[in-house]
Amino acid sequence: MHEMALCEGLVQSLEAQAAAQDFTKVHKVWLEIGALATVEPEAMRFNFPIVAQGTLAEGAGLEILCVDGHAWCMQCSAPVAIKAHGEGCPVCGSFQLQVRDGQQMRIKQLEVS
Repeated sequence: MHEMALCEGLVQSLEAQAAAQDFTKVHKVWLEIGALATVEPEAMRFNFPIVAQGTLAEGAGLEILCVDGHAWCMQCSAPVAIKAHGEGCPVCGSFQLQVRDGQQMRIKQLEVS
């Protein structure tokens, strides 16, 4: 249930950006979540409206953009796509993968007034 805490952090970030950039209402948030971020998008969609109540993000839409995971295989030197931690290299089967992308969660875009 850490998605509730993540949503609280998201709303805090929105409030900080509102103070810095002088806007008072968030209409839509595009949130980028990597496949390896251990964040459940559906739980974020469920929790965001609850956490946003009474804030500048109340009623805002939440669009989640999923980003694939990418790694580099230390055994065969292949760049590979992965969907979860603990997957083996699809080329050689090695589990010695160095993650390169897909662990992030960040605000990609905002619609504000």
